[in-house]
Amino acid sequence: MSLATQIMDSMKEAMRAKDTVALEALRAIKSEILLAQTASGSKEEITEADEIKILQKLVKMRKDSYEIFTAQNRADLAEPELAQIAVIEKFLPAQLSEAEVEAIVAKIIAETGASGIAAMGKVMGLAATQIGGQAEGKTISTIVKKLLV
Repeated sequence: MSLATQIMDSMKEAMRAKDTVALEALRAIKSEILLAQTASGSKEEITEADEIKILQKLVKMRKDSYEIFTAQNRADLAEPELAQIAVIEKFLPAQLSEAEVEAIVAKIIAETGASGIAAMGKVMGLAATQIGGQAEGKTISTIVKKLLV
């Protein structure tokens, strides 16, 4: 089942349950998917990798908002952001732990023989394709830096 179909089904359930927070998150996902489809100028579906990138972007936006609202002591605005993150993360693949990401990155470094910070781009590219949405880019980047230095 495509992500768009899953989102529509979840939106119907959220409407029936009168869950406004979930509905808002689901509408944001649907909107971003439609924007991505129209931006490419084609009527065909976007790829699964693009869908994962969209979902990760939405989660990151909400995490950033949560941090800002928390810093400003606005718990009334921060709580819905956390709830929306939980809704969006249901559609993401299971996330890898830092230890698992570190093992994958170490394997890539050993296979490529990369050393030094100059090889970071090469290792990051390989790691991003191999991990494919199962970890945040920031986490991957931090681990790559740690292992290459």
